[in-house]
Amino acid sequence: MTTFTRRLQKIGSSILVSLPKEWIDANNLDKTNQVEIETNQNNLSIRTQLSKRPSKEIEISYPLPKGESIVPTITGAYLLGYDIIKIVSKSPISIADRESVRGSMRRLVGMEIIDEDATNISVQFLLDETSVNPQNILKRMSSIALGMFTDVVSSLESGDKTNLETISNRDAEINRQYFLLVRLIRSTIMDTRLAGIFNLENIDILDYRIAANTLEIAGDTVVELAESLIKSNLSKTELKKLHGFTKDMPEIQSKSIDSFISNDRSLAINAITLQRNNSAKISKIRSSLENKKQISLALFDLIYMFEKILQSWSDITDLVKPSYK
Repeated sequence: MTTFTRRLQKIGSSILVSLPKEWIDANNLDKTNQVEIETNQNNLSIRTQLSKRPSKEIEISYPLPKGESIVPTITGAYLLGYDIIKIVSKSPISIADRESVRGSMRRLVGMEIIDEDATNISVQFLLDETSVNPQNILKRMSSIALGMFTDVVSSLESGDKTNLETISNRDAEINRQYFLLVRLIRSTIMDTRLAGIFNLENIDILDYRIAANTLEIAGDTVVELAESLIKSNLSKTELKKLHGFTKDMPEIQSKSIDSFISNDRSLAINAITLQRNNSAKISKIRSSLENKKQISLALFDLIYMFEKILQSWSDITDLVKPSYK
């Protein structure tokens, strides 16, 4: 990126600035051409109306170097924003690796196999990035995680573990959305056009990356919770203790995520208050258990995992910007 300095000029009632000749020549512009101007609080960007990020293409030689495998290689290229990924070989690609490529397509939103023969596989990202909204992806991730956690809370109340067995499969969708959001965030950093479309500053882009990672980890923790509950033999009294503080956590999650997406500080403060009240309940339960002669280690492990999830929502509300006057 080249930086230019220009002095503002006033002609009549208008303030004018000249554009760098190098940029004009590189884009084949003339005085009759129109350009698009996007403004933010402290900066503006100018681009040609027909400008569009060119498709990024990468060719992967097969077989891969020792220690590498096909799925992480394709996933890495996807996360780096490549639109077309070609796997090229001089000899037939193994059946196992072909199936692995097909499996990775199911895990990567927007990727499809567009061409395939014995020695080549080409996959392409078919979504228009300008139509994929980071806020909606984060909401989707949160909605899935909320449904998973609500089923955990319901099982504590009813004792029915049936729905807990489906939670790990639902977490796979959170991972799919997370990969899509990471790809989109990286593309937005490289393409100011996307940043303008999504109305995101650089700090916002970083915050979305942190929030998405926090949500993805929370989803993994809910899976761990469900698996632990399936294996546990807690008494009705112990399940009731857990339900006593976990029943408020779905509301805390919803308010935490909503406050971040809307950048609503008052809603964030409300969520923080609920988080603190919930933490106080957990501390009280832990203290009562520590005073008992016989301590259920399984119960302590579950309490720790619930605390970990609660901390995730606290971390997200911390990203909501305070308003300074």
